Amino acid sequence: MGADIHGFIECRGTYGNLDEEDSSWHAAIDLDLLYGGRSYDAFGCLFGVRNHAGFRPLAEGRGLPPDVTAEVRRQYEDAPDLFHSASWIGWEELTAVDWDEPALTLDARVREYRYSVEHGRYESGKSFQNLAGRCEGDEWIQEGKIMRVSRMTRREAVREDGAWTPVWATMKALADVHGPQYVRLVVWFDN
Repeated sequence: MGADIHGFIECRGTYGNLDEEDSSWHAAIDLDLLYGGRSYDAFGCLFGVRNHAGFRPLAEGRGLPPDVTAEVRRQYEDAPDLFHSASWIGWEELTAVDWDEPALTLDARVREYRYSVEHGRYESGKSFQNLAGRCEGDEWIQEGKIMRVSRMTRREAVREDGAWTPVWATMKALADVHGPQYVRLVVWFDN
């Protein structure tokens, strides 16, 4: 059974507010409107869920923020037997991430690389093969693809031009108006 991500981008409204301490968090946009994918590599890298690539998760198991909006809490608590692994991460944290940081451990899967004429580079995919007898850096050709045993980087897990782009663009736009410390992504998962 697969795992899907749910959640909201929340923003603490400070625009035009003279006293930032009096501002409150708002459920700005449902994640379903911006992200429709299922990337276990991204889930593992960001939140430690289905972490096959062995990342040090950026925001694992934080639960809902104590000051989460009522709307977001209601959505999460709507199916207590279904939802799990609630967490959150702020825009300020995301902008400080070293996206070239490799995973802590060797990826449990062999990586396959195909040359993309469109992008002019080799792009990786996944191949679920047995790693028995293989070491990091081992490389071979199989069915016209380069196969490699390696550690994934955060940038490979959460591609700049990938499915997370609309999420990051929305968070950045809100941060430009309200400040990076006042924008966060609150998420949870189902199976």
